[in-house]
Parts: sequence; C-alpha cells; structure tokens
Amino acid sequence: MDIAGFSAKLNDWLANAALPMWRGKGFDVSSGGFVETIDMTGEPTRANRRSRVQPRQVYCFAEAGRRGWPGDWQSVARSGIAYFDRVYLQPSGFYGALADADGNLIDASFDLYNQAFALLSFAYLAQVFPERKAEMIERSNTLREKLEAHCKHPSAGFEEDNPPRLPLCSNPHMHLFEACLASEDVEGFDAVAWTNLADEIAALCMGHFIDRETGALREFFDQDWSPMPGDKGRIVEPGHQFEWAWLLLRWGERRGNADALVKARRLFEIGEQYGIAQPRDVAVMTLLDDFSVADAVARLWPQTEWLKAAIRFAALTQGEERERYLRSSARAASALMKFLDTPVSGLWRDKQKADGSFVDEPAPASSFYHILCAIYELDDCLKRL
Repeated sequence: MDIAGFSAKLNDWLANAALPMWRGKGFDVSSGGFVETIDMTGEPTRANRRSRVQPRQVYCFAEAGRRGWPGDWQSVARSGIAYFDRVYLQPSGFYGALADADGNLIDASFDLYNQAFALLSFAYLAQVFPERKAEMIERSNTLREKLEAHCKHPSAGFEEDNPPRLPLCSNPHMHLFEACLASEDVEGFDAVAWTNLADEIAALCMGHFIDRETGALREFFDQDWSPMPGDKGRIVEPGHQFEWAWLLLRWGERRGNADALVKARRLFEIGEQYGIAQPRDVAVMTLLDDFSVADAVARLWPQTEWLKAAIRFAALTQGEERERYLRSSARAASALMKFLDTPVSGLWRDKQKADGSFVDEPAPASSFYHILCAIYELDDCLKRL
C-alpha cells in the first residue's frame, strides 16, 4: 500500500472506530474524566489515572473537533479539563501526578512532563472554544510563569523540581517545546514569550541534548546538562530521535534555521538505521550511545513518531530524497497498523516483544495523542507534496 492508501485507511479507523470508542468507553460519565485504559473486549478498566492522560485526551477531542469530526467532542473536552483541574490541580498552581479511578489523588508530586501537557491542552482549547480563549490565555501565561519561578535552570531549560533532583531529562522539554510551538501560533497568546521559550529549548537541544560527535539525542543529564554518568547517560531512544526530528523540522522551517534541519536529518538517520528491528520492521524502545540495542521491545508510540518525521521530511524535500522519505513513511505506517490490529476496532496494542508477539494487556489512553497527531500530520504533509 502506498502512503496515500495508508492515510485513507488510518483516517477511516480514526473517525469511525477510535474516536467513537474513546468518546464512549474511554470517557467516564460518572466522574467526567477519561479512563486510563480499555481492555481488549472494549471495556474500560479501573486502573489508576495518570494526570497526563487528561490533557492529552482533551487535546485529541479538541483537535478532532477543530478538523471537523462530527461526533460529540465538545462535552468530553470541556468535562476532561474540568476533571483535570478538580482532581489534580494543587494550591501551588501545578498539577499532581496520579489519581485512582474514583478521583482521589494518590500522588501529588510535581512532574514537568505533566505541566507541559496542561499547556498543550490550553492552546487547543483556546482555538475550539472562542468564549474561553481569554481564560486559556491567562491560564497559559500563569502556568508558564510559575514554571519559570519554580524550576528554571540557571543556564537554560528547567530542572525537575525545586529543590532540583537528578537526572535532568530531555523528554519533558520535548513536550514543553511542542506546547511552545502550539502556543506561539494561537492568536491572543503571548507570542513573544512562547517564541523565546521555544528558541531557548531548541538551543538547549542542539547544544546539549544532541551529542556533538554522534548526532544522537540523549535522555538523562547531570546538573550542568552534561550526560548523566553511567549507563543512564548512555540511553538513546529511537522514538525520541524521530520525535525531536519532527519538532526541530517544524521549528527550523518557521525560523529559517538550517542547522536545525541538519540536526533533524541526523536524528532521523540514527532512528531509521539503528532503531528499526528486522525482520519485524518496527522501531524498538532503547539503544545505547554506541547504537547497540538495549531494549528490543517495540512500543506503539515510536511508530507514530517515525511516521510524523518521515512524512514531514518528504514534504520538505524533492526528487529521489522525497521518494526515500515517502518509502520510509509507508514502512512506518505499516508498522503502526500492526499495533492497531485488535479484536475490537478502535483499540491498540502497546508492546510488541522481540519474537513479534504482542503483550496481552489493555490499550493505554495515553497512546491516542501520538496516534491522532500522526494521522493528522500525515494528512497535512500529503497536501504539501
């Protein structure tokens, strides 16, 4: 199947299976929040609910609505953000980490990652609910300012908490970078503040997260943004090579920054050359900095990031180079489809073992953000070809 065929198939699955499933079974009417997982029979579980799932699902339904999905996205987007505030929002202004299925907070700890997704949801809610734009502008500014006051790193980026704890991590910065790019684009948001923060994170990524010798992006860092000592500092995740490549392509195209495009290309090469297991043809979870495989399990989300990066490269290139990225896009889409082959349509597998079999477990709601974004990115980039 060519990439246009995959796009049509994925869009049909999204509109007619996944969105109805997660709008129906994935939304807890009694609490007004989103469930953590749905089992393979299509029934929600009572698993504890990570706070990040709430704004991620809000993003999914807000963006589906913005793009014309005719289902009832409005009520779950509104209820989801209200539940997120009611259950997780702390007196500090930050969001806690984990609640049980009854809405009792069981872990109030700070995680930069969770705040990043709150910011992303504010940007999308402002676009689909014009009557709440002023509120979302205020909430966005307030949370960004709180982060800068609470855990700003002395040189660039953010620490993990206050007082700081190690390791420092690139991953929450990646999602904060994504929130910046979304926020600087929304009319009425503080474009200067969001643009400046996006530029700061891009510089931190290109100067410290990405290894100057190999071009690979590391995950864990010491207090001065040098790699964390020991094996932890050697971790390289193929999914994040692709995801950072996609973000740097977006930022580099907006800013006219050629260096970002060069670094993104190298990140993609590393992910594709070393991170795709054969003969499964799926992106694995973890490499070390010598590009040896440390964890051959393939999770769903790296396949979506491979697809997003490959199709955006195709949109930005010409001729044989474009054709190469289109072929890579089709491989990534094929890899993703393997995870979407479930007994009940609209769900997904999360983990494929090294022998090609899938772990029998419920579908995690957190993956929907990756899948939906990849399908819509594929749509947008195919229009640019």
